[in-house]
Amino acid sequence: MIDHARDLLSVHEATDRLLTAAAKLDNASVAEPSRLPGWSRGHVLAHLARNADALVNVLEGRPMYASAATRDADIARDATRPVDVHLTDVRDSGGRFRTAGEAPADWSRTVELRNGVTDAAARVPFRRWVEVELHHVDLGIGYELEDLPAEFVERETGFLAERFTGRPDVPPTRLTDGTRAWSTGREADAPRITVRGPAPDLLGWLAGRRDGSGLSTEGGVLPTLPPL
Repeated sequence: MIDHARDLLSVHEATDRLLTAAAKLDNASVAEPSRLPGWSRGHVLAHLARNADALVNVLEGRPMYASAATRDADIARDATRPVDVHLTDVRDSGGRFRTAGEAPADWSRTVELRNGVTDAAARVPFRRWVEVELHHVDLGIGYELEDLPAEFVERETGFLAERFTGRPDVPPTRLTDGTRAWSTGREADAPRITVRGPAPDLLGWLAGRRDGSGLSTEGGVLPTLPPL
């Protein structure tokens, strides 16, 4: 059962962690490369702010972005701003998202995200939580996958495993951190490959943040995952 109110609180706490860490940046360091290819830290912060506003659009029944080109142009436009402007924008846009999330609504309704993807409205706060946590890691300022809340790691691992389930280009695969297990990939009577390793490494591989070198496999080589 999705608890959207609890997830909204988790988003708020994650945003506070990110803002506290990013406040140590200066204008030179915010212009340096992030861990995302082709993006500076400023690009990451600009994306976080514009994503918050985009998810407000989703909750209020508007298109998430006017277009893919507009989304990209807005990030590029905002990426080079001074760090204090970035931080204010992330804080204020996060506040707008929280306000929209706290408004009375039918949380069982279906909403539309990017590229025709649909989901329950109740999962939108979790999707925002994913953005804040993973992009905090992407900033490369000392927050690592190992620092993510355990509940978040488990839920996002399950979410991504589900996302790759049924994909014909991903072999039937069992994932395990030694305690929990998930299945993913195309349908089969039984998984052909088992991938095991620490929970942060599993999540990092599924989310495209690590190459899987911290994982071991049985029954075949580590699958190549399609882009998210």
